[in-house]
Amino acid sequence: MRVGGLGLLAGWMALLLLAPLDGELLQRLWFLPGVGVVGAIIANTSGTGGGVVFVPVFNALREFAVMDLSPLQIVGVSMGIQSFGMTMGALRWTDRLFHQPPPAPGEALVRPRDFAIVTLGVLCVSLPLLLLVQRFATFDAQLVLLGYKAFSIVLGLVLIVSTWTVNRTRPERARLERVDLVALLLIAIPGGMITPLFSVGIGELVALYLFIRHYPILLCTGTACAISSASMIAGVLWHVEAATIRWEVVLLAAPAAVLGGFLARPIALWLGARRLKTLAGLWIVLSALYLVWLAAV
Repeated sequence: MRVGGLGLLAGWMALLLLAPLDGELLQRLWFLPGVGVVGAIIANTSGTGGGVVFVPVFNALREFAVMDLSPLQIVGVSMGIQSFGMTMGALRWTDRLFHQPPPAPGEALVRPRDFAIVTLGVLCVSLPLLLLVQRFATFDAQLVLLGYKAFSIVLGLVLIVSTWTVNRTRPERARLERVDLVALLLIAIPGGMITPLFSVGIGELVALYLFIRHYPILLCTGTACAISSASMIAGVLWHVEAATIRWEVVLLAAPAAVLGGFLARPIALWLGARRLKTLAGLWIVLSALYLVWLAAV
């Protein structure tokens, strides 16, 4: 945990010293640290990834002429910020994995083996697809966004309904079931293809599926954060090569995202499984509706 934190600090210092920066733009973007904190808290409590916050926010800023970023720049900036924020969240949840308290009635301990299988299994499928799509594939991004967000709305509503009905009193699943591992590996295929287009996808789908299947928060959110962290770090390298990142945005928002990633775990545990799942489902549905509306107008 401490080594990881020092690595994030070293990365931000390198960015400060080496990246080309526009002082006037930095002054205009004074509000971004607040966006970074809020976005990282939402992303790392639910495991859905910071893209569900940053993409709608940066789209809105572009629409209101506050900051003019192209869709590709929005994805690059979002990946850059998440490389910091989601990594801190992943470190915090992984630390929790090895320091779990005795479970309350109805709750279950998470086996490190299950945590590793979910994280590594999904990444083995999704990361190659992410990198291939970034470099070679061409899609109608608006059409893909509409389809993906329509699917997210359905999953978000299913999560809310299942939380208050079939999973309301059911004990959490204590062991990863083979059928769920197979489902996650299948989910990793579209998740890996979608993530480079919008900087969100794989973490959101993994978290939603595990939440709906009623696994402990630690497995749902922790694995989603770890998967998102690795995906963002791998994906941002292409944007660095393509020079599509506005470094001023990342410089301002990244430290705040690290703070949000640090605070997210205790907030998630304080909320408890039912409230956390409800809020995550609501955020996914509302942010998806906003993006669908934005794409349609």
